[in-house]
Amino acid sequence: MLQDIERYLTCPHCGLGLALGGDGRGLRCAGGHAFDVAKQGYVSLLPGDAHTGTGDTAEMVTARADFLAAGHYRPIAEALATAAGGTGGLVADLGAGTGYYLGHVLDAVPDACGAALDISKFALRRAARAHPRIGAVVCDAWRPLPLADGCADLVLNVFAPRNGPEIRRVLRPGGRLLLVSPTSRHLRELVGALGLLSVDEEKERRIDEKLSPWLELVERTELEFTLRLSHADAAAVVGMGPNAWHTDPARIAAGLAGLPEPVEVTGSVQLSVYR
Repeated sequence: MLQDIERYLTCPHCGLGLALGGDGRGLRCAGGHAFDVAKQGYVSLLPGDAHTGTGDTAEMVTARADFLAAGHYRPIAEALATAAGGTGGLVADLGAGTGYYLGHVLDAVPDACGAALDISKFALRRAARAHPRIGAVVCDAWRPLPLADGCADLVLNVFAPRNGPEIRRVLRPGGRLLLVSPTSRHLRELVGALGLLSVDEEKERRIDEKLSPWLELVERTELEFTLRLSHADAAAVVGMGPNAWHTDPARIAAGLAGLPEPVEVTGSVQLSVYR
């Protein structure tokens, strides 16, 4: 809930700390800026001039929620929970989506609370209910995050935008970033059969280059597993990510009709730990 993370939040206009009102319906800073808490439990801390058109749509969020609820990416969630170790304090999930991964980490770390940060209000409506210790905040990953300097013990970043300077700013000294990124083999069977976007084989190197001025790579582990997907599951995994912006649902359905059911698909990601 927002009460769990309120002490870490800052005003997007002036940078001062925020506090919930007695009724829990709004946040206010000492400078007089106020932010209403939506009835679904999240709060928007976007500046007034922020552009919000690039967040996941309601349809994309529904596809993601259905796919994750079926357990297909549970190996990723379990790997994150293990890597989190004995982390306490604040776990900030940048690009949290529905809060699925953050919820798994909080289950493994009972002393921590979680800030689900995303630009999609549709995703955060779900994230606010994903775990009792999650507070959900609408913000832009490419702008200053509405979190205090050095407040986070851990930052999660799963298939999401990576703002190196801001991640470094909000991490405490010695804090860690757990970053999950796809390899070039991820979903390769669907990429070929359905004409999906492919992953650059140099992706890890490019991520390292962009983060290296602010963070040090400590460890990297490859996680590979087999997904057995119904055609509906396969359509969901296409519709929940970047391919949703670049594909025609009718063409995807026609392509899936020519595949076996279930179809075996490779899940392949890198879990990188930065300090």
